[in-house]
Amino acid sequence: MEGELLVKIKRALVSVWDKTGLDELSEVFRDYGIEVISTGKTARVLRDLGVEVKDVSDWTGSPEILSGRVKTLHPKVHAGILFRRKYPQDQEDLQRIGALPIDLIVVNLYPFPEACRSGEKELVEFIDIGGPTLLRAGAKNFSWVTVISSPEDYPLLIKELRANQGKVSLRFRKRMAGKVFSLTAKYDLWIAQSLFKEKAQFGDEMAFGLYKALDLRYGENPHQLGGFYLPFGQELKFEKIQGKELSYNNLMDLSSAWEMVDWFSPQVCAVVVKHSNPCGLALGKDPAHAYRRAYQADPLSSFGGIIGINAEVDRSCAKEILKSGFRECVIAPSFSQDALKEFSKKPNVRIMKIKKYSPSLPIRAVFNGYLLQEKDRLRLKESDLQVVSKKRPTKSQIRDLIFAFEVVRFVKSNAIVVAKGGQVLGVGAGQMSRVESVEIALRKSGEKARGAVLASDAFFPKTDNVELCAKAGIKAIIQPGGSKADPQVIETADRYGIVLVFTSHRHFLH
Repeated sequence: MEGELLVKIKRALVSVWDKTGLDELSEVFRDYGIEVISTGKTARVLRDLGVEVKDVSDWTGSPEILSGRVKTLHPKVHAGILFRRKYPQDQEDLQRIGALPIDLIVVNLYPFPEACRSGEKELVEFIDIGGPTLLRAGAKNFSWVTVISSPEDYPLLIKELRANQGKVSLRFRKRMAGKVFSLTAKYDLWIAQSLFKEKAQFGDEMAFGLYKALDLRYGENPHQLGGFYLPFGQELKFEKIQGKELSYNNLMDLSSAWEMVDWFSPQVCAVVVKHSNPCGLALGKDPAHAYRRAYQADPLSSFGGIIGINAEVDRSCAKEILKSGFRECVIAPSFSQDALKEFSKKPNVRIMKIKKYSPSLPIRAVFNGYLLQEKDRLRLKESDLQVVSKKRPTKSQIRDLIFAFEVVRFVKSNAIVVAKGGQVLGVGAGQMSRVESVEIALRKSGEKARGAVLASDAFFPKTDNVELCAKAGIKAIIQPGGSKADPQVIETADRYGIVLVFTSHRHFLH
């Protein structure tokens, strides 16, 4: 390894956005006679702390230009940082331009992530250029140069200097250099993800970085590790108000529950979710009414379910939820104080407050890579409906057909939903045979299926599905169409007097 195991710090360049901890650094600068070069406000703060400082512009002989955009981007600065102490040619080059070695770089970056979160309009002005350049130069030359990129590392630097009488070990320099390259990689990803995310999606190359936002007890099963990660620059959009630690499965179901009810906003909507499928989902005049209707779809399957509600949960709604049996989690945009008081009687129930957010791209791991796709955001309109049966739908049937087809998008394929009056009556999910999904949804609906509508996420490949619907009393069916059997399916619907509507759009969910 090049360089010395211990390098004495004779000269430092300090240029920081976050001035935290400069008072502590100033002491070791004075104690060990370290010459300090600095810029702008950082230089003023250090002088106020009693440190003798030389401005970068005086050091280079070049004034700051472009309103401060260019100040440390100068050969004298970067030659001093990148100078290899044992290379005679480097020594000659340094002397030729009148530069001196720089042993310590203390730099932290413009707060681009914070500017994103605060809604700053001029984000480009928070893209640091000089800072990352200084950090990377110092980190590249860690054989001789120490580079500090965060105030949290100042105590480590001070301890290192005091332990070695003003010198820094190779081990410490290398460790700090590693932190720099990790930081600058994340910083660039923050910028790419925030400013250029639309252009970056589905390009020939995709880069993204994640940080752990939550530790989880385990993954889907106790023998699997698990954690919740967020893209750089993003923060948690949910808050746990009470309840046990969140699990991997909790987060999966909570996300599904919130997406379902949020889809139906501003109508009040409630859902009961199990294994990312809706047991029941309903619209209502208020949260308690919507939840009661959602629960009634499948009380048995709702045991231990995840509740999603897209309006403030009040005391009445909280009481409805608690009296309906064991529930794992409840997620909503807000909760009244009276509701929280009710939930506190069951302290293990996880109460989650959610903020609005922009959904991430769906990503799935396959083979040794990843599948990415857009979110399914296709929203069905009445004008999209193609009535292919002889019988025409009524206005109320049209509303129910659209409602059922919007719900079926959230059900695992093969997916069937039976609904009426803005209420799901039965769900058939995840079966290998579509007719089995139809049988399950109709069985769960029972007598309530009479006069209801049925939605399928994909076309009917055979007429047996229609025959089952007719036997159960279904009055209208909505499905994408596009099967070779469409003529036979239409003829069967006409024979039983069932309304049949095609959408030309499917909603597979694997």
